[in-house]
Amino acid sequence: MEIELIRPSDMSPEMVEHWRALQGSRPSWDSPFLRPDWPLAIERALGDEDRGVRVAVLRQAGESTGFIAARVGRFTAMAAGAPLCDYQGLVAAPDVKLNARALVAALGVGRFDFSHMLEDEDAFAPHAQGREISWIVDVAAGYETYAAERRAVGITALKDLDKKRRKAEREAGPALFTAHSDTHADLARLLDWKRERYKATGQIDIFASAWPRRLIDDLFTARNAPLSAGLFTLHIGGELAAAHFHLFGSSTIHAWMIAHDPRFERYSPGLLLFQDILRWMDAAPFSRLDLGYGDYRFKRELANAEQGVTHGFVGVASPASLVRGAAYRVRKAAETLPLGAVSALPGKAMRRLDLMRGLR
Repeated sequence: MEIELIRPSDMSPEMVEHWRALQGSRPSWDSPFLRPDWPLAIERALGDEDRGVRVAVLRQAGESTGFIAARVGRFTAMAAGAPLCDYQGLVAAPDVKLNARALVAALGVGRFDFSHMLEDEDAFAPHAQGREISWIVDVAAGYETYAAERRAVGITALKDLDKKRRKAEREAGPALFTAHSDTHADLARLLDWKRERYKATGQIDIFASAWPRRLIDDLFTARNAPLSAGLFTLHIGGELAAAHFHLFGSSTIHAWMIAHDPRFERYSPGLLLFQDILRWMDAAPFSRLDLGYGDYRFKRELANAEQGVTHGFVGVASPASLVRGAAYRVRKAAETLPLGAVSALPGKAMRRLDLMRGLR
């Protein structure tokens, strides 16, 4: 097997279509982050200067048989679009077997870090250092059937949301849901809320970096593009209470940017908006809402399916691999100690450094 590295913009139309055809062969690959259009969008957002976005094309007998995107630095590589990339994986023909270390060698780096790798990726599974769950709402049978199934297993979240909606309309005014909003001001307000939240919680503001803002602006402006996104809004009493900016797969909506006005906090407007989207999906070409990873109560209660994702790294003999291996050993040792929040500090530090690397 040969591995060729090319810039996304150098992919031929035939190569892009082949990638899309391969992706359609497996339900777990129905993610906007696994489309060939994702690295193309990231390359555009990063600008004209070569910022290391590459597609590794696997070839057998001269034919392309698999694709995986990465952002390649001097010593390390990571997902193309990290930290905004919620899924990673190799999209390939069924008989393709990738040697992960051969991929690292082809990338010309000491290690490849992954953080949201599909759990069933055989090439990367031996290199995983931990696992998380991405929570999925499957409404293929319709919202009412889904709601009945939630009630049958003792989940009252949707009933509670119905009560909150009535309370909001009684106290603050009518609730108005809009799908595919083209209101730039509402998108700007969503990003303002996100930035205010980052500041209040001491997190890194991802929108202080230019390329994430360009990416979102490009996706918002490019209607009906191969990689598409949509702005969903909820107004209560004529005021914007919550806004979501989500990416679209073939039959999956991926929950991506979510925020709400703190003044409406008591009504859970972000969750009311999720409920509106799930109802709207009855008449839309989507059957799954992917809530992404994160152990949040609302995700556990709304989800009726899940997808495992892993984090870790693949390395070859190099200082970069030694440093990452030592960091994981410290992290794992800390996580086994009964020190409460202190045990999580090494993991948080690693994620913070990775986030800063991706935003540069």
